[in-house]
Order: sequence, then C-alpha cells, then structure tokens
Amino acid sequence: MRKIGIYLISFFFLIQSSLMAYSSNPKDFINELVNDALSKLSDKNLNKEEKSEFVEKLALENVDINALGLYALGVLRKSSSESEISDFQTSFEKYFLKSLTSRLTDYSSSEFTIIGEDKKSPNTTIINSKVTPKDGGPEIKIDWRVYTKNPDKPLIRDLIVEGLSMARVQKEEFASILNSNDNDIRILIIKLEDFVNN
Repeated sequence: MRKIGIYLISFFFLIQSSLMAYSSNPKDFINELVNDALSKLSDKNLNKEEKSEFVEKLALENVDINALGLYALGVLRKSSSESEISDFQTSFEKYFLKSLTSRLTDYSSSEFTIIGEDKKSPNTTIINSKVTPKDGGPEIKIDWRVYTKNPDKPLIRDLIVEGLSMARVQKEEFASILNSNDNDIRILIIKLEDFVNN
C-alpha cells in the first residue's frame, strides 16, 4: 500500500488551499494555493501535528477525493453494491488523508512556477508547472488536472509528475490487490483500514 509514490504524497499536499478563497481560474487557482501552501507549511510557528491538520482540512476542500477513489477502484465500482461503495469511499478518504499527512515535507526551499496551461474540455484544464529546489536539486515537472464542473470551485483530480499520472499509479496498485483476491472489494477495504490503523 505504500507504493503510491513519494511524489503523490509529497506534492499533493502542496495543492491544498487555506480557508481563504482562491481564484476560480484554474491557472490562478493552482498558482495562488501552491504558493500559499508553501508559505504556510514553512511557518516555523506550526508543529508537525498542526501542519498535518492543515493539510487534512484543506485536502477535503480542494481535492476531489471521491472521484479519485472511484477512479482508483476501476470497473469494480460498477458491480459493487451501494453499501460496498460507501464503505470503500469512507476507507479511501481516511487512507488518502493519512497518506498525505504521514509524509509531510517542508518545500519552502523550492521555487514553484507555472509554465503553461491546456484546456482539455469545458470542465478539465491541465496546468503545467515546475518545482525547482533552491538547494540545486533536479527540477521536477508537474501537471495538475483541474476539474471545473462547478466553475466557482475548482478541484484537483490528478497530479502528473514527469509524465506519470499519480491517479493511475493508485488505480494500478488497487487492481493488483483486487486481482490477487478474487476482486473482493472487502479485502481492499480491509487493507486500506489496516494502513490507516498502523
């Protein structure tokens, strides 16, 4: 369950906003909230627990966790009962939030830059960016998939790091677990709960 990837964990939390309102324009939305998050998470007056709480609250506001969970579940979402889907979504949300908060990293020493945007559909825009560590580390290219079905409330649906979709990585990991357990969604839920409780 820990193969989700360091970038999924360490960069997804950067996209969280504070309680202030951000622009509804996808490009400005990403730029404002990432830079705000960098500033907030580098605040030396906040301890690790406070930063974890900050990330958790803001993830719930700005990441489409339900959509990510259903995508990660794959075709099994069509054959599972409403009760099973509900239980999975509850467990996935806890899993997602713990994954984010368990690997907090201070990125205040990195520079974030928007380098482009690509409107894929009326509801989806890809924002291209790069993160450049100030310590001379390698530059990392990150694309943010922003969903704007509600034009007043953009949501993050995926993060593509150096061409690799983190949502797809999660889907493949879940598929591997399900294929090894007769596509039993209950086994996947148990594994998610085990991760949360350990």
